Amino acid sequence: MKIDWEALGSVFGVSLVVTVALVALFTLGIAGLSRQEKATAQGGSAALAVTGAYACFAACAAAVAYGIYLIVA
Repeated sequence: MKIDWEALGSVFGVSLVVTVALVALFTLGIAGLSRQEKATAQGGSAALAVTGAYACFAACAAAVAYGIYLIVA
């Protein structure tokens, strides 16, 4: 039995980068929603923060859906 260590390292590296990127994207979405709540409490409007937060959540959902597609297909 021969293990292809280069391929295993490549899969590990890509998985690590994608995981960190998804967590960071989701964190940006949460931060955008919290800024919206803060602006609403101060009487202002934070439409840009909400739009950015929803865009981050949509990107996370798209990445998860693509991952499921890769597994199932």
